[in-house]
Amino acid sequence: MTAPSDTWTIASAADAARARALLARLTADAGVPALERARFLTALGARLRHGLAEGGAELRVTADPGGCLHVALHGPAPTEPWQRALVCPSPVTGPLPRPAAVDDIGLAEALLAADEDTTAVLTGLDETEELVEFHREELHQTNQGVLALHAELEAAALAQRELLDAERTARAEAENARRLLTFLANASAVLNASLDHEDILRRIPELLVPEYAANVDVWLLEDEGAPADGRPAATVAAARTGRPQYAGPHPGELPGVDDLPASVLSPDRPLLCLPLGARTVQGVLTLTAPGDRFAPDTTVMLLEVARRAGIALDNARRYEQHRDVAEALQRAQLTDLPSTPGLALAARYLPATHGLNIGGDWYDAFPQPDGSVLAVIGDVTGHGLRAAVIMGQLRTALRAYAVEGNGPAGILTLLHRMLLHQQPELYATCAITRFTPGTPEVVWAAAGHPPPVIRGPGGEVRVLEAKPGIMLGVPVPYEYEEHTVELPAGSTIALYTDGLVERRSAGIDAGIDRLARAMEALDGTEPADLEAAADSLLKPMLHDAEHDDDICLLLCRTTEPTPTEPAETADAPAGAARTTGS
Repeated sequence: MTAPSDTWTIASAADAARARALLARLTADAGVPALERARFLTALGARLRHGLAEGGAELRVTADPGGCLHVALHGPAPTEPWQRALVCPSPVTGPLPRPAAVDDIGLAEALLAADEDTTAVLTGLDETEELVEFHREELHQTNQGVLALHAELEAAALAQRELLDAERTARAEAENARRLLTFLANASAVLNASLDHEDILRRIPELLVPEYAANVDVWLLEDEGAPADGRPAATVAAARTGRPQYAGPHPGELPGVDDLPASVLSPDRPLLCLPLGARTVQGVLTLTAPGDRFAPDTTVMLLEVARRAGIALDNARRYEQHRDVAEALQRAQLTDLPSTPGLALAARYLPATHGLNIGGDWYDAFPQPDGSVLAVIGDVTGHGLRAAVIMGQLRTALRAYAVEGNGPAGILTLLHRMLLHQQPELYATCAITRFTPGTPEVVWAAAGHPPPVIRGPGGEVRVLEAKPGIMLGVPVPYEYEEHTVELPAGSTIALYTDGLVERRSAGIDAGIDRLARAMEALDGTEPADLEAAADSLLKPMLHDAEHDDDICLLLCRTTEPTPTEPAETADAPAGAARTTGS
């Protein structure tokens, strides 16, 4: 099927008008929408006027079977033709009409039809404008909503930033408070861990420098070697008033602290002077700021550190006084060992090197009216001055019961009743041995005390494993038993308190085994060597280390009396027993 096609010559305005009118009728009959027709005809009219201005043109119109109308306008100039293609809902069939067929009436009808198209276009334009106005108003409202939303979002973001800043600040303050409290707890533990005055003074700068102070000075008011001369005025003011003082180029405005002018001794860095003491001012802790100021929270913590340091120093001073009194009383009651034919004695007393563990241990040795000698070792539970006093009472009562002729078991039974009656909440351990000149037998009894250790003349060592009686003072009636052991001449029996053999890291049985090995390693069996033997035993048992309990050791060595050895009275002393200081 051949597509209808025709070429029209446009030589005048009338030709152009007829061609435009003919194409308007064709596109209208083909069902082309009014808007599309108006756009096509407007563009065609403009090209026709342009072609007439250049001397004329040829218009070629082709309707293909697919329902598309092709229009091409060729001008006289060698340029590309103007071409358009319109999709026609109703395909154009049959031969195309000629422009000459359009007369004046046809032109008039085309003109009126053009107005109808224009009216349709204008109507559509009005509707479009109304729609545009509607959308414009809607867009305006949307913009207003967006602006309001942006304002709300910005306000919400600002509030969130403020909340985050507040939370960050709160976290920083909480972390700082936690850090200060942790330091305060650790510092308190360090300060209270020692009862040594000098040790506490040494630890204060170690705790505070360099994080909380660039320099630390502790001035104790009782220290005669450190007068007030040459000290900052703020330090002297703190000692005089008992109030914390701050001296700096600018007011510190710290909680609970008085402000003073900058010190001439430290004009660039502030000083914080804190009184030491719980009830009275014992001294002043002067801190040089690690930077240009002291933070308020840090100052509150430092005030508490100074208070606790003062309490620790006060406790140490009271402990040292109590310890000195207890040790003096303890040493004053230690016995001068007697000189007895056939028996050599050596004793050692060592006070505890730390802790208030002085005053409970004692030893004693004294002759009986029948010529025998009692050797005693004991330990009162508890420590300090009270234990030393009770120890003195027990020692006196023991001697009194012995003078009445009681044996070791009878003496312990009487001591048990006395302690149970007079000191119902206090207990003691004790071991008593009785040596009778001329006989190898030794009678002994013990009340809850570590067993004696014996070294024979040949160096063999044994521990007296007989079960001891209960501790003195335990609230039950009890009768103690005596035991007899062969002790040939040249034998050594060791009486001791638990401080010699007991350690926190090991049980008492392991300590007794160590003592047995140390006695086995002793050299010499002569009485003159007994003092050296006592020192030789202490060395491996203590290893020159600190011990938290006082120690008593009493060595008894049996000997053969020489024929030329003069008889001595029972009360003749051999001199003071040896004691070793801490």
